[in-house]
Amino acid sequence: MSFPGTYTALITPFRDGEIDVPTFQSLIERQIAAGIDGIVPVGTTGESPTLDTDEHIEVIRLAVEFAAGRCQVVAGTGANATAEAIELT
Repeated sequence: MSFPGTYTALITPFRDGEIDVPTFQSLIERQIAAGIDGIVPVGTTGESPTLDTDEHIEVIRLAVEFAAGRCQVVAGTGANATAEAIELT
């Protein structure tokens, strides 16, 4: 497996305690428009310990949906609990 190019670890924007879906989509659109090769939702931005499992899965699902095959999506599956990281992977 090879991951050539540049990949951006995305932040997950929140508003009023919920994932800010329109802003997240906008972030992805900007990355794609800039020519990024891939995005990493729930990557190295420190969010894995702060998102619950459902939020973690939803962020990845949204990223895949919004990228729509226009760039690679590498799902961040890190977690504080080994069993959770295995499940997410």
